[in-house]
Amino acid sequence: MDSDVEIAIRAAEAASDVLRAAFRGPVEHYAKEGDDFATQADIAAEQAILEVISAARPDDRFIAEESGRSGASRADRVWLIDPLCGTRNFAAGTPEVGVNIALREGNSLKVAAVADPFAGEIFWTAGTGAFARRDGADRPLAPRADSKLVDIDVDPPYPNRGTFSAGRLFTDDRFMTRFHPRVLSTSLALVWVAAGRRAAYLTDGDFRDNVHFSSGIALCRAAGCVVTGLAGEEVLAGAHGLVAAADTATHERLLEIIARQHVTDR
Repeated sequence: MDSDVEIAIRAAEAASDVLRAAFRGPVEHYAKEGDDFATQADIAAEQAILEVISAARPDDRFIAEESGRSGASRADRVWLIDPLCGTRNFAAGTPEVGVNIALREGNSLKVAAVADPFAGEIFWTAGTGAFARRDGADRPLAPRADSKLVDIDVDPPYPNRGTFSAGRLFTDDRFMTRFHPRVLSTSLALVWVAAGRRAAYLTDGDFRDNVHFSSGIALCRAAGCVVTGLAGEEVLAGAHGLVAAADTATHERLLEIIARQHVTDR
């Protein structure tokens, strides 16, 4: 029997196949809340994931971006599925997207897989250590902060976001003189922190059962990154926002800058 992490990797590979086949082809939009939308590729990739996991783990529960909740309603094992993170990029023909899959048991994230379909790379963890798989070979992830590159999610406001706005860091001299901000517009940037390609990633929002970020959070933690809410609190226990940093020093600097923004607001 395959392990949970191999099932997650296989499901991420199946979704990646779907996305590559549909890329830069005709795009059909399906309206969601506000101006948000899904495409036929989101739906087909999610179906491919669900087929792989449900066939191997029929007694589990699922929370998926497009189809919502399904499976065994009282199961303690819950798969969190985001079939296409970066839908706007994909629809515009930009190959910067990710596939996010995580398994939560109780309050713990046990397994995670994040695929970069167009780089042919899958990041994964089974709870101890984090790895990147390319061409069938695995190598351990090693966070590094020396690039000073920080990705910032500047999507429209989340509900109950508080006073902090990630986008305002671009006008904060304390931030701009210490770091080099980037905006990737997909949670793939969170995994890049674990891989040593970014010094940090930050955004706001609520991260309980979050299909976009749960897998990346699990990978960052397994790789040894520092991951908290915007005030340094536990990120999966109702914390507001997310700061994932390659090391403690970078994390502390970012928390200090964010805290000073709150003081200025008052």
